[in-house]
Amino acid sequence: MYCYCTVSIILIVTGTIIYYVYSSVKREEENQLRIKRFLDDYRALKPSRYSYADIKRITEQFKEKLGQGAYGTVFKGKLSSEFLVAVKILNNSNEKGEDFINEVGTMGQIHHVNVVRLVGYCADGFIRALVYEFLPNGPLQNYLSSADNESSFLGWDQLQDIALGIAKGIEYLHQGCEQQILHFDIKPHNVLLDHDFTPKVSDFGLAKLCSKDQSAVSMTAARGTMGYIAPEVFSRNFGNVSYKADVYSFGTLLLEMVGGRKNFKVMEDSTSQVYFPEWIYNLLEQGNDLRIHIGDEGNVEIAKKLAVVGLWCIQWYPIDRPSMKIVVQMLEREGDNLTMPPNPFTSTSSSS
Repeated sequence: MYCYCTVSIILIVTGTIIYYVYSSVKREEENQLRIKRFLDDYRALKPSRYSYADIKRITEQFKEKLGQGAYGTVFKGKLSSEFLVAVKILNNSNEKGEDFINEVGTMGQIHHVNVVRLVGYCADGFIRALVYEFLPNGPLQNYLSSADNESSFLGWDQLQDIALGIAKGIEYLHQGCEQQILHFDIKPHNVLLDHDFTPKVSDFGLAKLCSKDQSAVSMTAARGTMGYIAPEVFSRNFGNVSYKADVYSFGTLLLEMVGGRKNFKVMEDSTSQVYFPEWIYNLLEQGNDLRIHIGDEGNVEIAKKLAVVGLWCIQWYPIDRPSMKIVVQMLEREGDNLTMPPNPFTSTSSSS
């Protein structure tokens, strides 16, 4: 009897393992077929396709690691002695290959000076990789220290140019392509800087495509990075999810550029953390200085302009935010021609 039970248990365990292995292999075969169909449809538009052997050669066996994020690991590579690239090896956490399809499908149709260029891709068995132009000055995040830290501060003129470039890149995504592209992850880490500090929007793993006349997009779950996600992405009580979610994220990024820090500031005379955008709004509303290192008088207007535009972009309700086309126009104007927005924080305080 004991022997019979043991044999039964072994058979059940063996059967379970075989079923699990079969299911995993079957699922991966379906995923690879899905990606193959997509790539066949994409062939007419495609950047170069590389094998895994090519990727290893380009990166010199993954010799120099540039960074690592939620979606993959990035290595420096070389297509020729003069053409450097960044190669992102995608994680296998997204079983359906959606990150890969999103990035290749989205970026293959984008051609703009303020959007990173997709040079090629790799879909070789389990390996999925993206090959981008290499941008030597890295992410904007590395330069957002306070203006008080002169060793890494870019200067207000440069920050203004970068802000305008990012805005033009996002405007192009919203209006310049055949389909509207919603990025859903605008943040300093996803803005890369070339040798002249020209900004380029990158990382389209969360992007969604929709028609230009579509006023809202459907979403099954919130997407983006905490601190940059628009309220309506969490709750439809604030309005439909649309391109205005990118506007909100850009506004948060602008305020971070002004403050040289995350979205809060520890006040010198308080032990509590104050929400930084609200602190900035109160200073501007009261006509006070921004209490950040400005430099000469011309820089005062640049800092205030970036702050005011940022506050317009983070209005609580999407309908109250400007389009990116208007944002570009605001950034190109003289700062004293901009009006203060309504207080974007009254809705949050009244509802809490």
